[in-house]
Amino acid sequence: MSTDAVSEPMRLPDMPLHDPFVVADDTTRIYHLYTSNDPSVSGVEGVGTMVYRSDDLRDWTRPAVVFLAAEQDNLWASEGGWAPEVHAWQGRYYLFTTLHDEHSPLPVPPTGRWGTPFQLANHRRGTVTAVSESLLGPFTPVDPARPTPPGHLMTLDGTLYVAPSGQPWMVYAHEWLQTVDGTMEAIRLAPDLTGTIGDPVFLFKASDAPWIGEEIPAGVPHQLPPYVTDGPQVYRTPDGSLLMLWSTYEKNVLGADGTLTGGYVQTCAVSKSGEINGPWQQQRPLIRNDSGHGMLFHTFDGRLMMILHRPFENARGKLYEMELVGHELRVLRQRTDLDGGG
Repeated sequence: MSTDAVSEPMRLPDMPLHDPFVVADDTTRIYHLYTSNDPSVSGVEGVGTMVYRSDDLRDWTRPAVVFLAAEQDNLWASEGGWAPEVHAWQGRYYLFTTLHDEHSPLPVPPTGRWGTPFQLANHRRGTVTAVSESLLGPFTPVDPARPTPPGHLMTLDGTLYVAPSGQPWMVYAHEWLQTVDGTMEAIRLAPDLTGTIGDPVFLFKASDAPWIGEEIPAGVPHQLPPYVTDGPQVYRTPDGSLLMLWSTYEKNVLGADGTLTGGYVQTCAVSKSGEINGPWQQQRPLIRNDSGHGMLFHTFDGRLMMILHRPFENARGKLYEMELVGHELRVLRQRTDLDGGG
């Protein structure tokens, strides 16, 4: 589709939208919906981030590009551009997005987490942090030489969490490609978000979800199904607990061609202590049907909403009205009225 065929307003069923992230800007009362750049609708070639805008979550502008990897000087990677998020911090806006470099291999660990033979290729992958004075960019990397999480780890989907003390953290998914059983981890950030402090903190592993499948026993070959962690977002509930949205594959099956089958699901975990290091308790999936990488935001009239993408391939955004009862997150209804129908 050429950009000449893109008309405004755009509606969710017609908007390419993977790993969606919404910023509801109270100043302008405009919703900003970030996703990976898609030249077919933005009109701009290249790996990066684009943003749709709306004042009602129904009618959206054609997207504007706010970050392009190719325009950055000496950037450590130029592929990917996944899972962009934008966070306000100390009067500026910070973009987190996942980049990778398939030509920059990482050492393959001699064994997986349980001493299993592990020969899957690893390469440099992680979250780049970029800053701007505006929600519309342009965003410039704070450190173009390296990803924000430790560079020897293969990670993705970094998100910002700020503790009650004011300490910023990056929470990220540590790839199953490096661990077999993917993990969620967190690392402290410098006050200006330009680097990290200390070592990563383990939060939980994918197989902790009791419905995901059997625990991987020691000694099994790596060709057996992997356990994926994907798309974390941390949200404090009214009772002081921490809620983490995350996604994975239910009943994983790894085919002979290396593709995953089985359902991509939106799920969540709860830290009742209110601390980022947990302990984290896994909840039942919120949405199945090949849906995931969701995040929570409030509308300008105070409604709690979740946006996610479905299906995984050729993804489109889906909006759900939600409620919190204590630390329990519940789906009230899918907002199909915002898809552009009657």
